[in-house]
Amino acid sequence: MTLQTREESYHYGVMRRAIALIDDGGEDLTLAELSAAMGMSPSHFQRLFSAWVGVSPKRYQQYLRLGHAKSLLEDRFTTLEAAHAVGLSGSGRLHDLFLRWEAMSPGEYARKGAGLTIHWGWFDSPFGLALVMGTQKGICGLAFAAETGPEAAMADMRSRWPHAAFAETPELLRPQAEAIFAQRGEAALHMIGAPLQIKVWEALLRIPSGQVTTYSEIAQSIGAPRAVRAVGTAVGRNPVSWLIPCHRALRKSGALGGYHWGLPVKRAMLAYEAAREEGQQDGAA
Repeated sequence: MTLQTREESYHYGVMRRAIALIDDGGEDLTLAELSAAMGMSPSHFQRLFSAWVGVSPKRYQQYLRLGHAKSLLEDRFTTLEAAHAVGLSGSGRLHDLFLRWEAMSPGEYARKGAGLTIHWGWFDSPFGLALVMGTQKGICGLAFAAETGPEAAMADMRSRWPHAAFAETPELLRPQAEAIFAQRGEAALHMIGAPLQIKVWEALLRIPSGQVTTYSEIAQSIGAPRAVRAVGTAVGRNPVSWLIPCHRALRKSGALGGYHWGLPVKRAMLAYEAAREEGQQDGAA
């Protein structure tokens, strides 16, 4: 599959165009209008949407509205102190994926990847072309190129570990990449960050799928209530987006805040999770 084909990942392309249409055309676009804009029949468009997120396009639209973040804070706010703690040497559940977590020592972080070989490859994801990076110990990087472009995403990730050796070996990463995006199986994480960043990323792991928290809540949970700005920076520097769910961090006002790989990707992730959670609850009822 060519890079151009992967970059225009079909499912994400449909979602991204639908998001833009909803933003431009209001909240009441009909199924017929949406499907026509996607170049599909209403029944085909309905099936694709329902298969991807587990709910109808109309229900999905509701999750993409600008007020969705505020309603999440009202209805699905997570108090991190009460959440199940995930220890750095322990494990936790995320996206139905069983993650094993290991963090580099401060000394290893200070060496900026010296002596480390980082393998990388491009893969399709529900949110467009994804760059997956990993060491022998696990996944250390996950970036999305739909908004930034592949060259910028690659340059960004390589700059985080400037002294590492990089090898394009997608075959080594494929089993874990497929587990990540199919949301089943097991993936190991090898986190490379400063001590404060590690604490913030650990706090992000405590936020359940379909729920959100605020930057100030994260600062409070790590014992640094006045460090909201530093927490926001650490959230933005999360090297393993989606798996460590920085997209679930919002401003107190309910505004989305920033997102390193583009706000359309963040909105799609929140909508995807909220819709899937609803679909699972409906299936269990």
